[in-house]
Amino acid sequence: MQTTTTTPLGWLKQESRRVRTPVAWAIGLGLASGVLLIVQATLLAHVADGAIFQQAPLATLWPAFAAMLAILLLRGGLTYAVEHFAFTAASTVKLAVRERLMGQLQALGLVWQRGAQTGDVVNTVTDGVEHLEAYYARYLPQTALAALIPLAILAVILPIDWVSALILMVTAPLIPVFMIFIGKGAEKLNQRQWRRMGQLSGHFLDALQGLTTLKVFNLGRREARLIERLSDEYRTSTLKVLRLAFVSSLVLEFLATVSIALVAVLIGFRLLWGELDFESGFLVLLLAPEFYLPLRNMGGVYHARMEALGAAERIVELLDAPTLEWTGTRRDGVGPGQVPRVELAGLGYTYPADDVASDDDATAGKAPVPRQPALDDVSLSIAPGETVAVVGPSGAGKSTLALMLLGLLRPDRGAVTVDGVALDEIDIAAWRETLAWVPQQPRLFFGTLRDNLCLGRDVDDAALWRALEQAQARDFVAALPQGLDTPLGERGLRLSGGEAQRLAIARALVRDAGFVVADEISAHLDADNERALVTALKALGEGRSLVIIAHRLATVRHADRIVVLEAGRVREQGSHDELLAAGGRYARLVSGTAGEAL
Repeated sequence: MQTTTTTPLGWLKQESRRVRTPVAWAIGLGLASGVLLIVQATLLAHVADGAIFQQAPLATLWPAFAAMLAILLLRGGLTYAVEHFAFTAASTVKLAVRERLMGQLQALGLVWQRGAQTGDVVNTVTDGVEHLEAYYARYLPQTALAALIPLAILAVILPIDWVSALILMVTAPLIPVFMIFIGKGAEKLNQRQWRRMGQLSGHFLDALQGLTTLKVFNLGRREARLIERLSDEYRTSTLKVLRLAFVSSLVLEFLATVSIALVAVLIGFRLLWGELDFESGFLVLLLAPEFYLPLRNMGGVYHARMEALGAAERIVELLDAPTLEWTGTRRDGVGPGQVPRVELAGLGYTYPADDVASDDDATAGKAPVPRQPALDDVSLSIAPGETVAVVGPSGAGKSTLALMLLGLLRPDRGAVTVDGVALDEIDIAAWRETLAWVPQQPRLFFGTLRDNLCLGRDVDDAALWRALEQAQARDFVAALPQGLDTPLGERGLRLSGGEAQRLAIARALVRDAGFVVADEISAHLDADNERALVTALKALGEGRSLVIIAHRLATVRHADRIVVLEAGRVREQGSHDELLAAGGRYARLVSGTAGEAL
């Protein structure tokens, strides 16, 4: 899932290989349009000379008029075809890059995800990919046409008027030389602009997500000043890019205008001196602006290259980020409805020294600090259909254990096996079809309640209502005005914490998964919601293996087995009554929290 090209320009060229055919068609048809333009100019010069100086009958000129009209219509069709192929190429690249980015984001390990700024990533996947369009649709075809069309025009002018051809040959290279001269500075400015935009997008998204906190702590004005500063930095970097683009366009226009004027003056004198006939001189005058037009157009789209390089820098960083790759292919014993035996043998994992501080906050993105092993020689067997509760103090390794079971982290030591087969050998997609996850803060997506329960699966209403009833959620869903079709809004803002948790349990029931991991789902719930949740968990555990990561006694006391983790190690395991009778760590946890929280 990683690209082997590390430079933005190399990556852009690499991606252009997948669209060589449509780009070649765009170039070929553009060249054909340029050749027709030369023919049209030749006919126009012939008609003007015949009508003004040769006194040719109008009837003899009508065929030339008709040919010019036909060429005009044909060039219009060619222009449409060029646009079609050019934007087909751009769309193909954008679609492929977005698919690779989404696949890469799914493959990136949890360690990387915690350090990423969401707004910057979103900006890269959306606006960054859009910035590639002009490069493939405009810049690549125009680069070829800027060389081919002037050469074709020069081939026509040279036999007619070598003096004008010499002027064109001498002045034309000045335009690409100037663009190369400004290219390095423009590239740095565009990359700086893109970084500023990423910072602004990331911070703005953070501010939106934390708007309630900002209001409560009366930090609105401070945040507004910070966003104003970031916006001003982005505005300044954008103006620098625009200033350079304006200056470069001005210089290109000046070079082209002076060159055309020089050609026109010399043609005028040579016509006056009788060294050149009108038809030839008029044809050269018609073709001279068209000679520079592709070069000027390339100068106009040169900024597209700079923008694409700025965006490609961040895209390449994402594509080159280290991924958590699973290469297994075995699918036997895993999949929907399968209830396997899962074993952990000598499992060990240590977060990098610059990673998050707390295991239990593994998805919270807290400040990075060095830490000890999150898991250390953990061995555990989970029988098919068994409910296992994992308890322990904060930082004991509970959430890391859950992430290992879900295939979101790979152990440094030891192995996870499913029916005796190492997880590394199993097709991870098939394993995740076996799984369901009920996190502490369930992710409810923008859409309807039905969409969030089905998650793309085709499930009938009867099955949905049955799952909702088992999850103790039927009553509040039935009370909603639109029932299953109620829009939830972003992040399920219309639901309470307990309702969201019960919907997450219903989603796991709908999934028909044989192995379920529930992580801290009773945290911060009141007594009524907790009782409903305990009932829902019992339904969830019927016919399935269920691993509950919990702090609350009510959610673990009825488990078949309770595992006590401390400092990344399994210290005790047994039933609730057995562990209480043993008087060990579990008993101290229960007595130290008045029997309510662990």
